[in-house]
Amino acid sequence: MFCPLCHSSSTFYHQDKRRQYFQCGRCELVFVSPEALPTRYQEEQEYRLHENHLEDAGYRRFLMRLAMPLLEVLDNRRCLGMDFGCGPAPLLRRILEKSGHSVNLYDPYFYPDTAPLSLQYDFISCSEAMEHFHQPAREIALFDKLLKPGSWLAIMTKRVLSKEKFKTWHYKNDMTHVSFFSEATFNYIGKTWDYKVQFVDSDVVLLQKQ
Repeated sequence: MFCPLCHSSSTFYHQDKRRQYFQCGRCELVFVSPEALPTRYQEEQEYRLHENHLEDAGYRRFLMRLAMPLLEVLDNRRCLGMDFGCGPAPLLRRILEKSGHSVNLYDPYFYPDTAPLSLQYDFISCSEAMEHFHQPAREIALFDKLLKPGSWLAIMTKRVLSKEKFKTWHYKNDMTHVSFFSEATFNYIGKTWDYKVQFVDSDVVLLQKQ
């Protein structure tokens, strides 16, 4: 079994009632076996069950945990950013634009226009999306292409802590969650793509392109 992030060999990690999980021996990414990957139809049906709304105060509080540290490192400059995997309710864009930034949207299901993927950005936000990536090396290479030197990649995704905690981890039970990152995985990404890594919360990490 080969890792979808660094393409190194991986070993069995865990099995539940629905699928098997493997962990890479190099970057420590945990991922589901290829036959367990959902189809596009299954993914879209699951995403449409999410009840996130632009006026949802709880959803706003949740996103502020990513928005606040990102806004701090942008130093009050007027920046162009992109919210990648924004879903049907792009509240994060509204939050960031209220601080004077411009934010383009891309989501393969809800904002599929690829024109924003031809620009370069001062930041990319990716909230609760990386765990859905079937081939995370592809998306990270895309982020690197879209980001200017010195710019920021702001990620929110829950992190793997240990094999024991993984066994009872609710996060893995969503069938569209297929890639699970740890601190070691993000440090691998930073070293490989030349990004400075800052862990600012239990599920928030900022990476600055060097």
